[in-house]
Amino acid sequence: MVASSLNLLRIKQMTHDPLLKYREQHKHRLNYMPWLYWSLKPKHREWAEAWQKEYQNYLMEMETVEIGNNCFISPLAHIFAERGRKITIGDNTFIAGDCTLHGPLEIGSEVAINHHCILDGGRAGIKLHDQVRIAAYSHLYAFDHGMDLDRPIYQQAVRSQGIEIGRDVWLGAHVGIKDGIKVGDHAVIGMNSMITKDVEPHAIMAGNPAKLIRYRK
Repeated sequence: MVASSLNLLRIKQMTHDPLLKYREQHKHRLNYMPWLYWSLKPKHREWAEAWQKEYQNYLMEMETVEIGNNCFISPLAHIFAERGRKITIGDNTFIAGDCTLHGPLEIGSEVAINHHCILDGGRAGIKLHDQVRIAAYSHLYAFDHGMDLDRPIYQQAVRSQGIEIGRDVWLGAHVGIKDGIKVGDHAVIGMNSMITKDVEPHAIMAGNPAKLIRYRK
């Protein structure tokens, strides 16, 4: 009841203050198109930086997270980093809305993680080198279940070998990467692909399971 009253008050305030109404919509846009953060006009950059500073400080206080300089972290992302599952985020990196990140994760500088991605580090962790681009709805799981027939899957041991994504790698939308995979520098993974084996540097891969298309020149 109290929450409903506060929401109504907020709506009334936005109705009487056109600038506030615009700002709330602009925040919503930034949550899902965070690359726009770096092209904001100075008058908008001022409030956006204050908004980000407040949220990032809160996140670092509540979770085991380290965040570099000039980053954008959507408050609509779900970021969990309990002790032993630390998340580090390099400079000039963005994480869009509705992502789910569970450490341990080591995220480099100038990395882009677009909306609705899931990165779960398992026990061994996920490492994203600098300038990795991950398109929407991609899933990286650094753990796996046993599949023996002597007992149900949920009762079997979970293994975790880790995932490493090299520098300047582009993962297209809806890409899946299984535990134990290493993707070499400058590789490109096509939309809707499933990576089940290591990827060589400069390789362009696509398909389910993904196969080599050619090499970047």
